[in-house]
Amino acid sequence: MAISMSNPDQELPGGIDLSVSPAAATIYTLAISLPLVAGLIALYAALSPKPAPGPQVATPIQALLFLAALLLGIFLHEMVHAVGWAYFGHLPLRRIQFGFHARTLTPYAHALDPMPARAYRLAAALPALVLGALPYVIGTGLGNLPIAFFGTVFLLAAAGDLLVLWLIRGIDARVLVQDHPRQVGCIVVDTEGK
Repeated sequence: MAISMSNPDQELPGGIDLSVSPAAATIYTLAISLPLVAGLIALYAALSPKPAPGPQVATPIQALLFLAALLLGIFLHEMVHAVGWAYFGHLPLRRIQFGFHARTLTPYAHALDPMPARAYRLAAALPALVLGALPYVIGTGLGNLPIAFFGTVFLLAAAGDLLVLWLIRGIDARVLVQDHPRQVGCIVVDTEGK
């Protein structure tokens, strides 16, 4: 999720604040997630080939592998943001801060420098596409519930990113934005790029 909250002491840049508190983000993401899950389940049921008859129970090894894939996916989510910021925003990786919030038990990536809103949007959307939509489509097409479920989980994990995309929907692609250091969203720091 594009939730930074990385450095409570970091000075905020001046500009238009397009962020919400983590508590508000949680409420909004729940509102996004519930219809998303319902739609994904219905789509899987309608489009997925029917499984072969017989029990479809995962072995303990399969369950552990799936859990390991989910844990790895959580960290990959943040790495995909970082790669997106580095590539689209032309930021060196050393200007992207990584950490772990003990209070929320989540890792984070935080871009320290401003970038064009277009780059910020692309990097915000990448985890939803790479870890969510792509596995979901593959899993649904193959009738593979674990892969489709993995994609569903990471589409849900990207609900905060979808919220950020909504918050900055009216911002011109060329203006500079900076990832907010304590909240969910960003700050418009320069509108001269228009």
